[in-house]
Amino acid sequence: MWEYEYAADSTANPAAVWAVWADVPSWPAWNAGVAEIAVDGPFAPGTRFTMTPPGEEPISMQLTEVVPGERFTDVMDAGDFQVTTVHRLEALPTGGTRVVYRTEITGPAAGHVGPELGPAITADFPDVVAALCRQAEAVPAAG
Repeated sequence: MWEYEYAADSTANPAAVWAVWADVPSWPAWNAGVAEIAVDGPFAPGTRFTMTPPGEEPISMQLTEVVPGERFTDVMDAGDFQVTTVHRLEALPTGGTRVVYRTEITGPAAGHVGPELGPAITADFPDVVAALCRQAEAVPAAG
């Protein structure tokens, strides 16, 4: 298994961050790693989506867990390895939010795929989380 976790704090409350995450079609507006996205259903477990990074081939993924206001998990299944990313919100005593992205690569090929693919997948986490926080801080929370 290969794993990596990144966290950053935002002044936005969890509801504001969640609102940005749950609006999947708008991800390209704040996530530079997403050139295009197509969603095949609601922001709920079982929904599939296709994300196209800039200059790369589309990647098919599925939401496997959605706990509104707290976390969601997506999985890219490549057969002999799976890339699982948990996106988690932790309310801070100050009213802000700690945003956590955790990626694990598991499966029979994870031992050799993980060290090569993992850093490429997670390299932009600091930039993506910072952009997510800016987006959430710029709009009023839904509740």
